[in-house]
Amino acid sequence: MNTRRRINDIIGGWARVLALTAFVIAAIFPLYWIIATSLKGPKEIYTFPLLYWPTAPSLGGYQKLFGFAHFWLYFRNSLVVTLAASIGGLVVCILSGFALSRVHSPTRRRASLLFLYFTQMIPGFILMTPLYLTLAKLRLTNSLGALVWVYGASTIAFGTIMARSFFDRIPVSLEEAAMIDGCGPLGALFKVILPVSLPGVFAIFSFAFVNIWNELFLAVVLLSSEGKMTVPVALNSFISKAGVSWDVMSAGIVVALVPTIVIFGFGQKYIVAGLTEGGVKG
Repeated sequence: MNTRRRINDIIGGWARVLALTAFVIAAIFPLYWIIATSLKGPKEIYTFPLLYWPTAPSLGGYQKLFGFAHFWLYFRNSLVVTLAASIGGLVVCILSGFALSRVHSPTRRRASLLFLYFTQMIPGFILMTPLYLTLAKLRLTNSLGALVWVYGASTIAFGTIMARSFFDRIPVSLEEAAMIDGCGPLGALFKVILPVSLPGVFAIFSFAFVNIWNELFLAVVLLSSEGKMTVPVALNSFISKAGVSWDVMSAGIVVALVPTIVIFGFGQKYIVAGLTEGGVKG
């Protein structure tokens, strides 16, 4: 029995290793292929059999991207919109999440949570027509400022749910002690509660940043002028009736990945800690 159990353990261990290896390869290969394509010349992209790495790596795709497509402008637009919407939404999420966490009435608390959960079940495209008509009447279409407001508002519901779960894990006695020392409710929040909740705060910010940075549908509908394009809209514009400039598009995708890689690279431990400590619960 012991021998058979050891054999089963060995087989199970190797099976897990092979499954994880296959998963890692499947996850990494698309990124590898995009990077390789961005370094190929136009002729190498369409050769058969396929080249898994360029024979003569070239930065021609990147030169076209920044030389002819005004990609720096689109990158700046995306960065400004994403940072402004993420930070603005984060502030609202912190305040609303803290208020929801300290609600004394269980009925009001459950009703508020149910309302927030319900908003997450509504497909975004259903709201597109009334949203566009409202912004058109206010003459806010084709405006990066309007995009900031819309993106920031779209992060509030889920961000509030996350923030509430983080604040629920912080003893009320901490803010009571701060208020005894002379802090008001907001002072206790920002001076005492918030520093303890930094992993959760960064998790909310990362969630908002990545979703806003990669959003395409709203930006395509609301923005019409080329000078106000964001990165996803610019990448989408590389697809035309004449075909796809795969070297330029791949280079654009690689550049577009940099901010999210930086966010997760420098804040990985905070994100993991925040998502672990702040599991959403009712």
